[in-house]
Amino acid sequence: MKHDPRGHPLPPVKVYRQRQLASLRVAATVLGLSLLVGIAGYHWWGRLAWIDALVNASMILGGMGPMDPITTTAGKLFASGYALYSGVALLTTVGIIFGPALHRLLHRFHIEVYGEDDVEPRG
Repeated sequence: MKHDPRGHPLPPVKVYRQRQLASLRVAATVLGLSLLVGIAGYHWWGRLAWIDALVNASMILGGMGPMDPITTTAGKLFASGYALYSGVALLTTVGIIFGPALHRLLHRFHIEVYGEDDVEPRG
């Protein structure tokens, strides 16, 4: 088994898969709750039908833009805040999803650069 200079082994693939699944669950929860908030906000404050609220919330959360015009002041304020939130939520969930894979890649790179017995980087 490969170890980094501090003696930490690269976790087995089973551990990586468990971490990846946990990250996917967290990301799905964040996206699901964000979508529910968007649907409710577009329906109640934007005065859109439920299906139109779903489409608008999905499009904003996915970074595509709104489908239906919002005519109420409350709806416009909600849409503005939700759009700003959605940009951050999208980037955050991408980070959550790719976090375990990037961590494993960097850990493996660290092992390869230092080797099992090296103290200083090669090269």
